[in-house]
Amino acid sequence: MRVIAGACRGRPLRAPAGAVTRPTADRVREAIFDVLQSEVALEDAAVVDLFAGSGALGIEALSRGAASAVFVERHPAATAVIEANLRSLGLEDRASVVRAEVLGWLERAGAGRSRFDLALCDPPYDFDSWRALLSRLDAEVAVLESSRPLAMSGRWRVVRSKRYGGTLVTVVRHDSDRPRAGASSPDATARHSGPPDQKGIS
Repeated sequence: MRVIAGACRGRPLRAPAGAVTRPTADRVREAIFDVLQSEVALEDAAVVDLFAGSGALGIEALSRGAASAVFVERHPAATAVIEANLRSLGLEDRASVVRAEVLGWLERAGAGRSRFDLALCDPPYDFDSWRALLSRLDAEVAVLESSRPLAMSGRWRVVRSKRYGGTLVTVVRHDSDRPRAGASSPDATARHSGPPDQKGIS
């Protein structure tokens, strides 16, 4: 794997050994970010990478100018790889790695009233708790990777959906009257100061 574009373009990425995670293929990652160009302003955006695996999706966002990224992953081997990738690319000062189960972390993050411009969600193909995830997720735009079409709740609107082999990529937007994703403001850092239970890279 490698970083597709941005400041870290072409740099290699490690992946966790074995079948612990399912890294998003380079071509799918490239297609995702091509779509996102018209949906979210990555420059200065606050990003969360759920079921982060190697961290490739969140790292791609950081390489393309995102201000911060939170990586949430429950497997210790995978979080170690994410930390190693961030260090090797010099991105650790803009990132936090959280070892936690995603649904529980989202519930706690919601209590902290955190909000993200972009959420990247790539769970295992057998994940069947999309309704719970989307009900707890507070983001302007979300990218959902699945093996089958997903039913959206009333507060999410599908803007793009395309299949790449066995992976169906669905881009959804939160229907609300809040500012458009990626909109910058003087207090952007304060707004995205981060949810509870974050662990910095040491």
